[in-house]
Amino acid sequence: MKKVLVILNPCAGTKQANKHFVEIIDIFCRAGFETVVKTTAARGDGTEIVKGQAADFDLIVCIGGDGTFNEVIDGLLLSGADKPIGYIPAGSTNDFANSLHLSKDILQAARDIVSGEERALDIGSFNGRYFSYVASFGAFTKASYEAPQSIKNALGHLAYILEGIKDIPSIKPLRLWLKMEQGIYGGDYLFGAICNSTSVGGLLTLADDLVDMNDGLFEVLLIKAPSNILELNQILLALTTQNYSSPMLSFFSSGKLEITADKDMPWTLDGEYQEGCETIEIKNIQGAIRLIVPRR
Repeated sequence: MKKVLVILNPCAGTKQANKHFVEIIDIFCRAGFETVVKTTAARGDGTEIVKGQAADFDLIVCIGGDGTFNEVIDGLLLSGADKPIGYIPAGSTNDFANSLHLSKDILQAARDIVSGEERALDIGSFNGRYFSYVASFGAFTKASYEAPQSIKNALGHLAYILEGIKDIPSIKPLRLWLKMEQGIYGGDYLFGAICNSTSVGGLLTLADDLVDMNDGLFEVLLIKAPSNILELNQILLALTTQNYSSPMLSFFSSGKLEITADKDMPWTLDGEYQEGCETIEIKNIQGAIRLIVPRR
């Protein structure tokens, strides 16, 4: 009998997965899986569980938000085990799942795992720490990890916007340098994202035709710090119309970046806090995982 390890974050999102937990497990049992369930209670639990036990299972399933999925990915890659992953999105924003068009219906997402097909996906490395879809800095970055979970559960995307608005009076330009295949970018920036997703933080959306999640490349978006209200309006217009050729934005693709920044500048990886470093290496690991998606 095949064995599936289910990692459940019981505090994710509005806790809808908890209400349907028995039905989810029944779906895997009826598909012929011996099912083992582990719940997370603190940050990092998912990583440790998967790292220690992945080799003993045929399939790893994550039930939670982007942060829980990040931990599962991290644990799987650290374990060295080559196992397929199923993802039942149950968080507040589910950016990564939205980019892959995974079902928002929890039971349907479970059915899609047992009947779906594997798809190879790129994974990022931030000085050795893995992330599934985005490393970001600057405006609204703190909102993703400082908004209280209860508020995220109640308000979803709006929670991130409200938390970010509180930061606006204190936002200062961030100076950094990025070296990649195309050359060197540097200056003062309001926000930056190195991503492999069509949605970032529920705030930024990239067109589907701009993102290939298994091409060995990140999409990099840098927003310059505005010096006046006219430039700020240019930024807002560019983002709302997805005009990435605006002079206030830099948008390009890259498989590897070497970054020099203030060591006290915080980052987020998949919405989770990452301490800053003076020198940072971000690499794209092409086809690092096999995720089960609905059959075409």
